[in-house]
Amino acid sequence: MRAVVQKVTSGSVEVEEQVVGEVHKGLVVLIGVGQDDTDEDVGYLAEKIARLRIFEDENGKLNLSVLDIGGEVLAVSQFTLYGDCRRGRRPSFSSAASPDKANKLYEQLVDKLRDMGLRVSTGKFQTHMVVNIVNDGPVTLLLDSKKTF
Repeated sequence: MRAVVQKVTSGSVEVEEQVVGEVHKGLVVLIGVGQDDTDEDVGYLAEKIARLRIFEDENGKLNLSVLDIGGEVLAVSQFTLYGDCRRGRRPSFSSAASPDKANKLYEQLVDKLRDMGLRVSTGKFQTHMVVNIVNDGPVTLLLDSKKTF
């Protein structure tokens, strides 16, 4: 599984001009699921997302996690994180999981984050979404459960 994690002051997702998910201080996380991903990948990514120390403490140091600050998470599915652009001009998505598998693992990740005590909002799987992100810092990190980067 892959994730783009952004520290935000606010974020929202719109589907057909209706807000379906939003957060204030916390994280917007774009999530992609690969063909070979399993429950282990879900657990790894949930732990990383919840415990990344990317929020400032009282001394201005990045020492606190979204859990520590009582922040929120907006989790948005995004299969294009598995787009391979190394050849040609059109990305190949052959490494992305099938929609059924991707939705199952995406929902498991959302559930794990909620079980950890986080307030999690979501987009709407397999629809056209408009994602609004007010990045704070800016802080943007890439995560990969296979540790390829």
